[in-house]
Amino acid sequence: MMYFSAGSPDTVISPEDLKHGLYTALEKLGKREKVLVVPPDFTRFHSRAGEITTLLYKYYREGLKDILPALGTHTPMTPDEINEMYRDIPHGLFRVHDWRNDVVTVGTIPGEYVHEVTEGALDYSWPAQLNRLVINGGHDLIISVGQVVPHEVVGMANYNKNLFVGTGGPEGINKSHFAGAVYGLERMMGKADTPVRKLLNYASENFISHLPVIYIHTVIGRDDSGKLVIRGLYIGDDHDVFTLAAELSLKVNFIVFEKPLRKAVVYLDPSEFRSTWLGNKSIYRTRMAMADNGELIVIAPGLKEFGEDKEIDRLIRKYGYKGTPATMAALKRNKELEENLSAAAHLIHGSSEDRFSITYCPGHLTREEIESVNFKYGDLAETMAKYDPQKLRDGFNIMPDGEEIYYISNPAIGLWSSRERLEI
Repeated sequence: MMYFSAGSPDTVISPEDLKHGLYTALEKLGKREKVLVVPPDFTRFHSRAGEITTLLYKYYREGLKDILPALGTHTPMTPDEINEMYRDIPHGLFRVHDWRNDVVTVGTIPGEYVHEVTEGALDYSWPAQLNRLVINGGHDLIISVGQVVPHEVVGMANYNKNLFVGTGGPEGINKSHFAGAVYGLERMMGKADTPVRKLLNYASENFISHLPVIYIHTVIGRDDSGKLVIRGLYIGDDHDVFTLAAELSLKVNFIVFEKPLRKAVVYLDPSEFRSTWLGNKSIYRTRMAMADNGELIVIAPGLKEFGEDKEIDRLIRKYGYKGTPATMAALKRNKELEENLSAAAHLIHGSSEDRFSITYCPGHLTREEIESVNFKYGDLAETMAKYDPQKLRDGFNIMPDGEEIYYISNPAIGLWSSRERLEI
C-alpha cells in the first residue's frame, strides 16, 4: 500500500512539504508503541534521511525505541557524525550493526533460483540475513529510510537492500555483491529489475512478510543553481514504493552523453569518502561514460584506507584493482578471497578493465600504496591547483589552457553513461 507519493523531475519538496508528507503517512498507520528506524549512515548524508529520522523522532518520541543505521560493512558512525546527520536525537537510541556477528539467517534461497536469475552464472544458495534486532526486536513498526539512486551492486539502491545488505551478514553480503559483479556492472546499473533485486524480493516475500516494515524513499537531484533538492518522496509497504522512486531517479540521476568522455574529474568530499571502498563510486558510476584510453582523475583529500573493514582492506592491498580476469583467477587460487566474495566483487567494480586510466589523488595514502593496487598516483595539491573544486561547476568545463573536462562534485548522486554503452 502507498501511504504517500509525490514527485517529478521538476518537483522541489521543501522542508515543510517533507514534514507534511511524512506525517500524513504516519497518521494513516495509526498509533505505534515500539518503533525501529533503519536509516543510512553518514556515507548517505545527502539522502535527507537524517532530516526524516529527526522528524520521526519528534513524531513518535518515547515510542521510537531503536535506531539502527544500515552500515553493511561500513565503519560505525562517530558521535560527531550522528550530531551532524541526526540532529536533536539522543545518542542512546542508536545501535551499531555488527555485520560479522550480530545477524540471523531468516531463510535460504535455493541455488536453482540463483542459477535461474543470474542466467546460469552462479548456482550457490543465498542466505537472507538480518540484524537480530530487526527480526527479533518485537517492534510494531520498522521504518526503512533511504534514497533511491543508481547502484553498482543491485542496479538501484534502497528498498529491501537497506535491510538485507544494510543490516545483513557476511555470507549474504558477500554472495549478493559477487552475484552482481559476475552478472555484469554495465548490465545492472540504473535498472530496477536485476538478479540481485530478484533475490532480495524473494527474501522479502518469503521470509519477512510478517514484519511490519514500511519504506520511506527520497529521490535527490540538482536544481538549476546546482543545489541538491528533494525531487520525490514515496512512502509505502510494497514494491510500488520502490518502483515509483526508481522510475523518477532514472529521470533525475542518469545522465547520458552522445559521445564518451575523454577526461573526467571527480571530487570526493572528505567528510563522506575516506576509503576506496566508498570512493570508487567515482569509477562505478562513470565507467560506462568513459572513452577507451580516456582519463579519470579522482580528487580524494580524505582518502586514508582502501577497505573500511580491516580484512577487506588487507585483501584489496594484496590483490589490487586488476580487472575481472585477474580477480577471477585469484579467486580460484586463494581461499581467503573465495571466503570474502564482496571484496572480490569490489575489485572487479573498481577496475576500468584496462579501458581507461584511473589517477587517484589521495590526502593520506602514499604513492606506493596507490600504485600497489593498480591505480596511477596524482599529487593532491598540484591536482587541486589545476582542477579547483571551488571553481569548477558540475558538467563540462573549459580550462584556461583550452582543455575540456567533465566535472562531478559527488559521484554518489548519479550515474553517467555514453549512449553507445547502454543496453536497450
